[in-house]
Amino acid sequence: MLRFNPINVLFLCTGNSARSIMSEAILNDIGKDNFIAWSAGSKPSKKPHPDALRELFNRGHSIESYRSKSWSEFTAGPAMDIVITVCDNAAKESCPIFPGKGIKIHWPAFDPVSIGDPDERAKSFCDVYDIFYSRITKLVSLPLECLSNKSLLQSISN
Repeated sequence: MLRFNPINVLFLCTGNSARSIMSEAILNDIGKDNFIAWSAGSKPSKKPHPDALRELFNRGHSIESYRSKSWSEFTAGPAMDIVITVCDNAAKESCPIFPGKGIKIHWPAFDPVSIGDPDERAKSFCDVYDIFYSRITKLVSLPLECLSNKSLLQSISN
């Protein structure tokens, strides 16, 4: 059964340098009354991608506290209500067991880090931000009692 107030959400990606960190920042800002977000990676990079931090900063988010971290940091707690993979690689990996009976869903998005041209990469970070902002806005608008419906949460990515 899903706990209420706050709802703990963990965003997972392989490197925890862009998509998952951007999602964490968005949810922490727009869902701050009902949600607490974290992010992690299976093979975390040494630090967040500078273009991800730039996009977050340009959109009005504080960026000081974000860092790349391993998903193993979350295996001892807090209990996660929702675990969301945001890249196909992380979705295919064998996730560790997280405390709680969290719903696991997949919200894929392309990897803006993989784009070589700096201008195209910047545009891709903007596009990825918009994708996750839209999904997270839908998530926070759901009635709390609907947050235990896996099919509904998965459908947000469509």
